[in-house]
Amino acid sequence: MFYMIGNAHIDPVWLWNWQEGFQEIKATYRSALDRLGEDPEFVFTCSSAAHLAFIESNEPEMFAEIKARVQEGRWVLVGGWWVQPDCTLPGGEGFVRQALYGQRFFHSRFGRTARVGYNPDSFGHAATLPQLLLKSGLSHYTFMRPGPHEQALPARLFDWRAPDGSQVRTFRIPFEYCTSGADLEPHIRKCATELSGELGELMCFYGVGNHGGGPTRENLASIHRLIGAGGLPELRLSSPDAYFEAVRDLQVPVWQGELTHHAVGAYAAHSGVKRWNRQAELSLIRAEKFASLATALTGLDYPQADLDRAWTRVLFNQFHDILAGTSIESAYRDAEHEYGEALSIAQHVTNAAIQRLSWRVEIPHKEGTRPYVVWNPHPWPVRVSVEHEAGGVREGFVLRDERSEVVPAQFTRSEATVSSWRRRLTWVAELPAFGHRVFVSENLAPDTESAVPETVDASETHLETATYRLDFDPGSGALSRLLDKRTGSEVFQGLAALGTVIKDESDTWSHGVFRYDEVIGHFGEARLSLLEQGPVRSAVRSVSRYGDSTLTQDFFLYQDASLPIEVRVRVNWHERHRVLKLHFPAHLQFPQATFEAPYGVVTRPGNGDEHSGQRWVDLSGLYRPSGAIRGLSVINDAKSSYSVTDAALGLTVLRSPIYAHHDPYVPVPGGDYRYTDQGEQQFTYWLWPHDATWREAGTARLAAVLTEGPVTLPETYHAGDLPGAQANLSVEPEQVVLTVLKRSQDDDGYVIRLLETRGQPCQARVKLPFLNRELSPELGAHELQTWLLPDDGEPRPLLLTELPSTE
Repeated sequence: MFYMIGNAHIDPVWLWNWQEGFQEIKATYRSALDRLGEDPEFVFTCSSAAHLAFIESNEPEMFAEIKARVQEGRWVLVGGWWVQPDCTLPGGEGFVRQALYGQRFFHSRFGRTARVGYNPDSFGHAATLPQLLLKSGLSHYTFMRPGPHEQALPARLFDWRAPDGSQVRTFRIPFEYCTSGADLEPHIRKCATELSGELGELMCFYGVGNHGGGPTRENLASIHRLIGAGGLPELRLSSPDAYFEAVRDLQVPVWQGELTHHAVGAYAAHSGVKRWNRQAELSLIRAEKFASLATALTGLDYPQADLDRAWTRVLFNQFHDILAGTSIESAYRDAEHEYGEALSIAQHVTNAAIQRLSWRVEIPHKEGTRPYVVWNPHPWPVRVSVEHEAGGVREGFVLRDERSEVVPAQFTRSEATVSSWRRRLTWVAELPAFGHRVFVSENLAPDTESAVPETVDASETHLETATYRLDFDPGSGALSRLLDKRTGSEVFQGLAALGTVIKDESDTWSHGVFRYDEVIGHFGEARLSLLEQGPVRSAVRSVSRYGDSTLTQDFFLYQDASLPIEVRVRVNWHERHRVLKLHFPAHLQFPQATFEAPYGVVTRPGNGDEHSGQRWVDLSGLYRPSGAIRGLSVINDAKSSYSVTDAALGLTVLRSPIYAHHDPYVPVPGGDYRYTDQGEQQFTYWLWPHDATWREAGTARLAAVLTEGPVTLPETYHAGDLPGAQANLSVEPEQVVLTVLKRSQDDDGYVIRLLETRGQPCQARVKLPFLNRELSPELGAHELQTWLLPDDGEPRPLLLTELPSTE
């Protein structure tokens, strides 16, 4: 039997801007409603809550028609997410919020939620998605990419298993998810070739798509003509829900792993949108944490409406053609505005909470001092570099903590180009778990003698502490040596952090490409300079060139052995049809490459293929000289594309194809085209050499510290109920991370999310003294749990959607 799935794939943004996309949503839905009125057997499948939310606000009469058809069972809701996003690039919480806002919209407007996850056009699917789907009420999944020529799977219908063991029954769409508006007989006969004895029931998708459209009268007429025709299976106008119900009891193969490799160029295309998305996701998560603390401790109103608006802006721009970098150039001006709105809201929410909390910290007055309150967003104690611009701090100063103990500090370059009245202070702060600490800078009298702390040894060509030694190659500006003095290990074999230029004539998606390996040059003509030297850190600046482009890397080495090597990168890029990678050839044998995935990890072979990743990649293996297991984690705040060849990690900094160029169109030689990633961009990465593996090294926590930094507020002197330092939360053991703290969507308590990060089952112990709450849940390997801490009552587990689990 063929279950004929009438649908209209709508890209709200792609080769057009969102305004045109939203008009097409209206036109498509009007057409679908007309077909439902004309054909009593027609069933329309519809995803994407954002599209329906627009219709509700813009065309309420049409929305009322849609509601009636949903109740009738002929307008079938699928997907359960705000849009059909890129399914590898958002962070784990980004996927959770897709379901939180999508399913709750469906539930509140239609009295039901989707049961079938639905991303037919997304370019790949993270290995961790089955857990996130299942815990959002989505027990089935439908996709099309990658196709059979890109990834072999055991069957068209299979059970897809996540690392935690969650499974969703999954169907790969044959051939295409949309069709022309003409007679469907050729398409149906082609799909019939996919029927087999093992799988006698199949979904066949039809309807004009991409720019919307949906099923046409001619589509439907041809289906009715073919019902009962010889040489074809039984045809039924139906829905994915009905199909999955029909195949519920079939025994099908199990697949565990990610679904890739389609359009690997999308992992790096348009650096800006990747950076905006990561910043916005993590800034909102941090804002929610601090707003929750301020609400609980001070009674500050929780800004739910503001946060909802910010999150829906982020979720819309995770749409696969936006976040993948494959849309037209003007679409990214729109995306930048919307991500900017979300980031602005996150800043305002965070500031309101931190101002409210800091005003309640006891800060005694002392003449000639300036206090600062530093807040840690993480549920574990951290040691972290703090930088803060301050006025009125003289050359002779000392920094103290709330116990009046001296904290090493130094001046670094201010953002302002003014006199010495405005300076930037830098120090390493030890901060309590999800808490704060007060620091005070004190101007010393001119004749005061103070101890001169030892500075980090540095010159133009080296940096050295008791922990590391870094040497720089004068020609390329790359690292020629990184010695881990704790173990005597040479971390690299060959030049590291070398700007490598690779030929890339592929289209924006890199269709048909699996790796970038045609090296055509390296950055060189380097200029090395000593940027900083002090008791906290020293820094060397490396400026190198290739063609018309410049690569600036500032290497910071901290005296504190617990801090990683920090590299701040600024690229001024003017090449076309090229890839820029930074390579890190680790001195390891038989390394295992582990990539952070959305709320999890994935291991991959070191075969040179391009892969998506989140904030970190780790290589751990045998260190040849000693035989010990050692490793290197590379952590960054903006990039999401990597490759591993043998023991060399390639961090893909950027690609520069033509905007929205899709094969097989051949650009005209000498044509006037716009290319992606032209001009300047910045990002930061950390190098973290370690013993054993990423699990013991705490790589996951370090990534969180890099991307969710502390918040520093200059304060004044005042009485308060809060002491000079205080922790507000604890989570044990270390492998468990509390990823989210927020008010519930129903405003009846607080929601926390816990993730087991090492693949080892454990019992968690969570204490939230500011809520007078404790809980000790059992977590399985790689498990994500969500808990409601109600204002009245005992803690209880929740779906990711915060909706009842039985519907």
